[in-house]
Amino acid sequence: MNIKVVRGNPTPEELAAALAVVRARAAAAAAAPPGASGTRDSWSDPARIASARLPRPGAASWTRTYWPS
Repeated sequence: MNIKVVRGNPTPEELAAALAVVRARAAAAAAAPPGASGTRDSWSDPARIASARLPRPGAASWTRTYWPS
């Protein structure tokens, strides 16, 4: 694994902390059983965007069809 600093000038302590996080994430991913996926956060759930409320019919109902209010 190669890590390259593309911007800034990190101190050795900052670089060691960032490397520790990357190595811990890689170790956790390697220890996970094959085919196991992480839990999905609620903010990324597509059902959250699809509102159960439909726009009310009327002259300006087309303006409410894109973003749920």
